[in-house]
Amino acid sequence: MTAWHEIEQAEPEFAQRVRASFDARRHKTLATVRADGSPRISGIEAAFEEGELVFGSMPNSRKGADLRRDPRFALHSATVDPVEGSEAQWPGEAKISGRALFAGATTEGPEGDRFRADITEVVHTHLDEKATMLVVEWWTPAHGLRRTERA
Repeated sequence: MTAWHEIEQAEPEFAQRVRASFDARRHKTLATVRADGSPRISGIEAAFEEGELVFGSMPNSRKGADLRRDPRFALHSATVDPVEGSEAQWPGEAKISGRALFAGATTEGPEGDRFRADITEVVHTHLDEKATMLVVEWWTPAHGLRRTERA
């Protein structure tokens, strides 16, 4: 299992940029797998707590049922449009995928499910300093941090 604190230890600067993308806005997008194998997209709040990435679901929610049946997920930070004509100000976006591990009932609000992430991939997409190239950086437990640039 890979917890968030392990990524922070392995690649602190990368982890800081990813976390800033997630912390910039309250609402994120979660992809889960429906019973028929098709994808489901849901809005969600997620947080970094005590070295773990955690998120929850309301009681009897479809996303919670999806995760209990098939724990695979992809979490996307909020997407922010750049100011027109000023792409250099685009903050980028981040994605984290893995398996959701059931961590018990939620402790705030109505009782629901609480999950913590077993992380299999972290991606940060942004522009280079000149705003001429798209930079994709991704980390996996097996290969560490990698980077590619696209014109």
